[in-house]
Amino acid sequence: MQGAESLILMLIIFGIMYFLLIRPQQKKLKDHQAMVAALRRGDRVVTQGGILGKVTAVNEAEKEVEVEIATGVKVRVVRATIATVLTKTEPAQ
Repeated sequence: MQGAESLILMLIIFGIMYFLLIRPQQKKLKDHQAMVAALRRGDRVVTQGGILGKVTAVNEAEKEVEVEIATGVKVRVVRATIATVLTKTEPAQ
């Protein structure tokens, strides 16, 4: 009986860990991937480094976006490093 009780306790602990830690992280990752996939020109973004800018070009093939951080100053960043989209632009008709 001692082995069965230990096994049940371990399964309960794993279930709690899954619902409190693993599942929310997976949901957060999925949401971030969807946000990055929906980036388009004109969106105002914040990079993980804290740089604010406006997306001026999206390069689908290389997984990069060009962000204008000041007038005439453009940097290329990897799409996955976009932390937040501040304002979305409406799609062109």
